[in-house]
Amino acid sequence: MQDRPKLTTIGFDADDTLWQNEQFFRMTEKRFAGLLSDHGEPEHISARLLEAERRNLGVYGFGIKGFTLSMIETAIEITEGRVPAPVIAEILAAGREMLSHPIEPLPHARETVERLAGAYRLVLITKGDLFDQERKLAQSGLGDLFDAVEIVSDKSAATYTRIFGRHGDGPEKSMMVGNSLKSDVVPAIEAGSWGIHVPHELTWVLEHVEPPSAAPRFRQIADLGELPALVESITTPGR
Repeated sequence: MQDRPKLTTIGFDADDTLWQNEQFFRMTEKRFAGLLSDHGEPEHISARLLEAERRNLGVYGFGIKGFTLSMIETAIEITEGRVPAPVIAEILAAGREMLSHPIEPLPHARETVERLAGAYRLVLITKGDLFDQERKLAQSGLGDLFDAVEIVSDKSAATYTRIFGRHGDGPEKSMMVGNSLKSDVVPAIEAGSWGIHVPHELTWVLEHVEPPSAAPRFRQIADLGELPALVESITTPGR
């Protein structure tokens, strides 16, 4: 049997992998639909908001600030330019509240990162707004456990090739762990890494893709508590 490349580096996604994130977007979207309830059903307003988010990704990128701007744009469109100033103020207030919401770590996040730190090079790889991601990492108390932090505008195979080449021994000796198949798993596998899916009950619709079930380096676990055993099974010869 050919020896496997030794695993030296593990990348972790942040939002909805280490701490809660999507639930705050869902709560704010519900609040937004309530503000515009005179102009349509919640499902219609949410669909229009999603259209705006999809259009604006290439302009605003990922994160709360882009989401807030997309809400304002949607409010203007739905009301045909007649949205009252107090509604705009409420939308801005909702965005500010999201940017200041306390971090809620997910189960087993700390214990798993602590257990793997030192034995492997750990890299936090997250996309979104720079200030917001830095705030959340600082509040999480996990920052000192990571050897490097990369906040990127998007995640692609080229992203993982670059990051694992910079902070590790290349993608072949690296693993990416995250809740998004589209951002965390599929492009990491395309780069040559292991891709470990940790499903979250809430995943943004624009992050949905089919799991790469046939890929030899694809694995799925129920939660982060299963990760150390999985890492051991991958790195132990003969397994």
